Amino acid sequence: MAVSMADITHLRKMSGAGMMDCKNALAEAEGDFDKAMEIIRKKGQAVAAKRSDRDASEGCVLAKSNGEYAAVIALKCETDFVAKNADFVALTTEILDLAIANKCADVEAVKALPMGTGTIADAITDRSGITGEKMELDGYGVVEGPTAAFYIHPGNKLATIVSFNQAVDAQVSRDIAMQIAAMNPVSINPEGVPAEVLEKEKTVAAEKAREEGKPENMIEKIALGRINKFYKEACLLQQEFVKDGKMTVGEYLEKTNKGLTVTAFKRFTLNAE
Repeated sequence: MAVSMADITHLRKMSGAGMMDCKNALAEAEGDFDKAMEIIRKKGQAVAAKRSDRDASEGCVLAKSNGEYAAVIALKCETDFVAKNADFVALTTEILDLAIANKCADVEAVKALPMGTGTIADAITDRSGITGEKMELDGYGVVEGPTAAFYIHPGNKLATIVSFNQAVDAQVSRDIAMQIAAMNPVSINPEGVPAEVLEKEKTVAAEKAREEGKPENMIEKIALGRINKFYKEACLLQQEFVKDGKMTVGEYLEKTNKGLTVTAFKRFTLNAE
């Protein structure tokens, strides 16, 4: 059957699909918009199934805060071309806004949120059908506190969120969010370093000391010294503050507000590091 340009335009606004996809779906559905939407959705499901074994290593990483609650999320795809598309970035933004509004605890809760005529998971599948690429939601994390801040590195490939135990100036919170982006800490303090990470560092430090020919009775002491150096590199509060190398991050926070500290942070990147 003949399909009018007005109907094609209307379906395109409803679905976000391309002009030809909308024209073909309407023709197949004989002008029925609901059936046409289902055809477009099934196409997306077919594409998603066909490309399920492909690597979605590109994408858009965004973060946002409402003041006391912040979230970071990544919508992944196969190519940088799609990742930079305005519609793809807009979809990531809409998903993040819904996640924050609903204070979702994990990525599965985000996927289940209503969007359009289905869920967020359905919307991602539909977009996969439009672009012809595998897409997946990943990297979701949240923090909450008297102040919750975020930072998005230019290019939308890296973002961080951080919470504090006190209300804090916007510039200070941004400084720490950027510190996390630049220096990639493992934990807030030594107590937060995962046991397996610490054990690996101790083993490496001891083996290196032996390779250097250090006396066996000195190995433990030397390894301990190297672990303390590791803490200064890997623990946020002990890191050298990038904006002022004369103090640590912890000292900077204490100087700003007595007792001020970080309570949680998340960092997600698609960049190779």
